[in-house]
Amino acid sequence: MRRLFRLLAYLALVAALGLITASLFMAPEKLDSPPPPPLSGQVDRIIIEKTARRMQLIQDGKPVRSYQISLGFSPAGDKERQGDGRTPEGEFTIDRRNAESAFHLSVGLNYPRPQDRARAAAGGYNPGGDIFIHGQPNGLAEGFKLRGDWTAGCIAVTNAEMREIWAVTPIGTKVEIRP
Repeated sequence: MRRLFRLLAYLALVAALGLITASLFMAPEKLDSPPPPPLSGQVDRIIIEKTARRMQLIQDGKPVRSYQISLGFSPAGDKERQGDGRTPEGEFTIDRRNAESAFHLSVGLNYPRPQDRARAAAGGYNPGGDIFIHGQPNGLAEGFKLRGDWTAGCIAVTNAEMREIWAVTPIGTKVEIRP
């Protein structure tokens, strides 16, 4: 059983790396839209709608920004284990910020939560971790965006959008990820 689990984990990792590598060779999308006016103050909440591939910043109860997003390479359903390519669903909190990320800036979510760890422990597998909202891979030319869902479970936006998100989302910001 342990060998089977290791084999499945290895195959999932190989598949994930293959999809990520393939996405890097697809022609990135060129973005030419002018930047919106700057936001003032911090946001209260972020709402991510996986099916719509949309993320909204909420300030004083109202949406003030909406972004088209990329998700994990296998986005349907809630994240269950490391390597499944899914983006988790539920209520989270931004608990860290990384200006030196492999992607253009990143803010981390508190996944796995205690209930995610308990589920994984009961099933005998790793729940995964390191779920971030981040920009494009470092080295991709400014103004370009990889197409499709290509992350390992994170939420990706353009670099310009990530700079804006970075500026208005402190540690403690609530994030709701809906199916």
